Amino acid sequence: MDRRHAVYEWFRINRFIVDLTATCLLILLFGPVYLIADRPWLSLLSCSLLLPLAWRRTRPAMAAGAVIVVCLIQWAVGAEPVAGQIAVPLVIYATAAYGPAWASRSVLIAGLAGGVMLTTRLFTTTAESGIMGLTIGTLYTVLIWMLVLVSWTLGDLTRVRRLQLQALEDRTRRLEVEQLQERKLAAADERSHIAREMHDIVAHSLSVIITQADGARYAAAAKPELATEALATIAATGRDSLGEMRRLLGVLRSDDDSPTRPQPRLSDLDELLLGFRAATLQVAFEQSGVPRRALPAGAELTAYRIIQEALTNVMKHAGPKATAGVTLTWQARGLQLDIVDDGRGAAADPPAPGGGNGLLGMGERVSLYDGSLTAGPEQGGGFRVSAFIPYSEA
Repeated sequence: MDRRHAVYEWFRINRFIVDLTATCLLILLFGPVYLIADRPWLSLLSCSLLLPLAWRRTRPAMAAGAVIVVCLIQWAVGAEPVAGQIAVPLVIYATAAYGPAWASRSVLIAGLAGGVMLTTRLFTTTAESGIMGLTIGTLYTVLIWMLVLVSWTLGDLTRVRRLQLQALEDRTRRLEVEQLQERKLAAADERSHIAREMHDIVAHSLSVIITQADGARYAAAAKPELATEALATIAATGRDSLGEMRRLLGVLRSDDDSPTRPQPRLSDLDELLLGFRAATLQVAFEQSGVPRRALPAGAELTAYRIIQEALTNVMKHAGPKATAGVTLTWQARGLQLDIVDDGRGAAADPPAPGGGNGLLGMGERVSLYDGSLTAGPEQGGGFRVSAFIPYSEA
């Protein structure tokens, strides 16, 4: 099965080589026939019809145009049909399957018109005039039309199947990227919970230590034994706090990437946007202004997470053809972030800051740096997420 799949992939990737080989075989088969009969003109005509088939899948519109031109020359000079005429249904099929929509419609019309032109030329002579000639001409026209319609229909069905497979592949890639982004966001959210727990433990322990240290300082002169007890309490509290912090840090380090990969910053935005573009989301990025000074690592991580959360919401809610724009503006007071999309997510499922868990968490992150976050639908459709992170927290 793997070998068959590899062969199929090679044929799919090397289309031109396959088509060129098939075209050479057809030319060798149908070209020299007329040379044996000492009719080189018909041999040249047959080869001219077959040669464009080498580009029937890589450049179907060009191949169809070349075949049409040769057929018009053949009709104009009154040449008889040749074996190379087999190229007509083949190029009609290929254009309908692989060419643009306008080329597909054009070859269908040209094929039907060509059938009429051919039969009127063959069956309007004096020998074939009258009812018998009209009947035979009509029959030939219907047969040619049937061949053209069957070729075009098969090609159009191939196009539909190819587009359906491509849509399924795009959907699969989009779902994979969405799941990856959701896992990253969930991990970041869990780490923020752990950080809050660490903050509570450290704050409580430091409060106990400071209280005991103050008591020991005042009791050291009058009752040294109380100072000794206070110092013992300080030591015990410090050891307990250190143990709790070690356990929490062990949870943080359970991720294999944590020991070697630092937290993302604004310099990592290119990699983030590349991941979303690989999932067929069109993202425009623009940055203006010059930072007055660098933001702390935590503030840059907050900006990164806001962009990540906003673009993930675009993929989940804005629709398959939505586009997004990310703008970073360095102002005198800080960094302004704007993420805007033109999809339908705002109307269908608006992730308001008060209701969406992701944006609510981002709002909490921004508030730690005295910043602000707003999110809501745009007039005329789409959704906007705006955040401002000032320098004052540095």
